[in-house]
Amino acid sequence: MDYMQAILQVLQPEALWATGVGTLGGILIGAMPGLTATMGVALLIPLTFGMPPVEGLNMLIGIFIGGIYGGCVSSILVKTPGTPAAAATVLDGYPLAQKGEAGKALGMATIASFIGGIISTVILACLAPQLAGVALKFGPSEYFSMALFGLTIISSLSGDIIKGILSGLLGIFLACFGADPISGSLRFTFGLTGFSSGFAFVPALIGLFAVSEVFVQLENILDDKVKKIKISGVWPSKKEFKSCIPTLIRGSLIGTFVGIIPGTGSGTASWISYNEARRASKTPEKFGTGLVEGVAATESANNAVCGGALVPLLALGIPGDVVTAVLMGGLMIQGLAPGPMLFQEHPEVIVGIFTGSFVANIFMFIIGMIGIKYFSMILNIPKKLLTVAIVVFCFIGSYSINMNTFDLYTMLGFGVLGYFMQKFNFSQAALCIALILGPLAESNLRLGLLGTDNDVLAFCASPITIGFLLLSVFSLVWPLIRAMREKAKAGAQPTGTSAN
Repeated sequence: MDYMQAILQVLQPEALWATGVGTLGGILIGAMPGLTATMGVALLIPLTFGMPPVEGLNMLIGIFIGGIYGGCVSSILVKTPGTPAAAATVLDGYPLAQKGEAGKALGMATIASFIGGIISTVILACLAPQLAGVALKFGPSEYFSMALFGLTIISSLSGDIIKGILSGLLGIFLACFGADPISGSLRFTFGLTGFSSGFAFVPALIGLFAVSEVFVQLENILDDKVKKIKISGVWPSKKEFKSCIPTLIRGSLIGTFVGIIPGTGSGTASWISYNEARRASKTPEKFGTGLVEGVAATESANNAVCGGALVPLLALGIPGDVVTAVLMGGLMIQGLAPGPMLFQEHPEVIVGIFTGSFVANIFMFIIGMIGIKYFSMILNIPKKLLTVAIVVFCFIGSYSINMNTFDLYTMLGFGVLGYFMQKFNFSQAALCIALILGPLAESNLRLGLLGTDNDVLAFCASPITIGFLLLSVFSLVWPLIRAMREKAKAGAQPTGTSAN
């Protein structure tokens, strides 16, 4: 009966209002480059202090879910990832907008986010204690092998494998700037104090994708080749949706699993999901050219992380990512200690959070689908005004994170780098993946080797590590095998015309 009361409490008008407002606020925050879901949750925690526990927590969860989804809006419309989680959405979402199918791209992103969020919430509600136990088995070697598997995606993201690898190596090199993760000694700082913490990721991301696109658009404005883009329908066709179903399920499961592992996050999940969708596709060469399936892969995964990240927080008291670390503060403010005892002492709170996650995803879907035609109006703004607005948001977003002037230089530097990478067909996505996963791989490799006295065999002894290493080898070899098969298939076809 207590469970039923907890569910009914979430469905009260006051609780629904709090969840709805939180979700809407999260979408608006996520859509603004640089203003992440973490920032939104942190800013609004004080407002929840006087609320009932379930009502206040569900407002914060609404911000979390809405913020992760909101990042796709600016990614698709203006090639400016609103959040790091939406960086991979740029690859196919922005080309779709350029084709005049921005409505369809946003529609699929909303549908995929909803499906990913619902699937991960079902898994959260059913298997939270059991799945959280898997996260405890991850040590340095498991984290390193998972990061290595993610880095192998680089080989298949670029049309030119050599340029893709070079982009990835450049990203790993840039990730080495700043303090050594083990000893704390400074590397590649050139005596500049601004380099001591390395490159801040969000300003680098904004520069790499948004500022570089501003430079490209300035060329178009100067050349007077600006095209008027018309907005098409919101819903993907039945055929497109049917073809995306395996991708949506796969992305949701990947996002949930990655979310359960503490310290990973939605950015990692979306890149892994995108690569797996590309690998499973019969037409992988179409990815990156404006494919609805690419949007489905990234958005289902990054929103599924929301439910997955709550698993270790609620069941073990271990935050799954940065946002849930802030949510943990929200729980503590309410006098609730996350962990196994929470399930026994306050089961009504757990049920309320599960129910609130369902409600927040429903609100996200409704607000997202209604708002698409208003989001898409951005494309009707004159290019010159839109470019100026993007530049202003880039500066505000980059500076507001750490209030550090050096982050503005980081943004501009990566903007110039991204511009020239576009010019010479180097993979910005490969560099982005390396910036995310490079530090994770380095720190855990060194920690793991220190813990095993540099015994490589002991480092690789874990079954999880072996599994990820085998997946890494497969990820590297499979594109070559597929290329050889296609070449052999092409050679087997008759060169002459067929007789009819």
